[in-house]
Amino acid sequence: MVIDPLLILDNHYQDLNNDGEDIIQGLSKTPKSLPPKYFYDDRGSQLFEQICQLPEYYPTRTEAAILSQYAGEIAQIIGNCELVELGSGSSTKTRLLLDAYQKIADDWRYLPIDISGGILKTSVLELQAKYPEFFIQGLLGTYEQALAHLAANSLRSRMIFFLGSSLGNFTPQEAEKFLSQIALALKPGDYFLLGIDLQKPKDILEAAYNDSQGVTAAFNLNMLSHLNWRFQGNFDLNLFKHQAIYNVVDTQIEMYLHCQESHSVTLDTLNLNVGFAAGESILTEISRKFDLANMQQQLKVQGMKTLKTWTDPQQWFGLILCQRY
Repeated sequence: MVIDPLLILDNHYQDLNNDGEDIIQGLSKTPKSLPPKYFYDDRGSQLFEQICQLPEYYPTRTEAAILSQYAGEIAQIIGNCELVELGSGSSTKTRLLLDAYQKIADDWRYLPIDISGGILKTSVLELQAKYPEFFIQGLLGTYEQALAHLAANSLRSRMIFFLGSSLGNFTPQEAEKFLSQIALALKPGDYFLLGIDLQKPKDILEAAYNDSQGVTAAFNLNMLSHLNWRFQGNFDLNLFKHQAIYNVVDTQIEMYLHCQESHSVTLDTLNLNVGFAAGESILTEISRKFDLANMQQQLKVQGMKTLKTWTDPQQWFGLILCQRY
């Protein structure tokens, strides 16, 4: 069966996402900020894949080790169903789950969802070749578009999964809204698998986001390149410097671009001119670190009961499998 590798969730997807109102708001306030979704043009997605291989960046390999050990158990609990991954990227870790499903299930579908069309199409084509007997199709769109699409097409039993502790990029209010959207896209009896980065010492966390090879710095600065291309901007990347710090009070990594000298930037498509003072910073990302018990309680509030949790021996990372009731 020949399956189109990508389904665009909204015919006006590009127009909707080129609006840039969130950029205008973020750069017009004090302190300045930018939404992390603008990391992920094709170059940004490639850089993030490189970050995941860095020796300092423990989350990817730690979560992968947990999945490698317990993917079979997860597949046995879930059984035949539709697998839906939010923010799939290259689906590297997901292949551990797909291999486990291939052994026990005879009717499953995999729907990876991402906003980066290049890496999504490449990974879907690879997976279609590796698992030709199963339905695999990428959904190109935002989380909000994806969850609305899923809620309207809920005939099959499904498991939504959200790996990599990407939930940490949301503020507490955004995370609450997101989890409620997850619950709406699930029927009673459906499943949700969540990966979360757990709280740990500051030195380990800061090293993971300030790597010695400078890949995370390149990833952070690439956001400005993306804005230049997308909104006809003139950010000079040489005038900004990357730094990530751990906020102990809020238990979150905060990633910044620090302005090195006073200047102004224009984004022509948005009719926006922004002045930067020397030493001023743009907050580009937060990455919250979680408590396993507290997260289970948050899921329960949204109508999802925990079936099982798994962690690594150091308890640096956790997986939570829950079921909609």
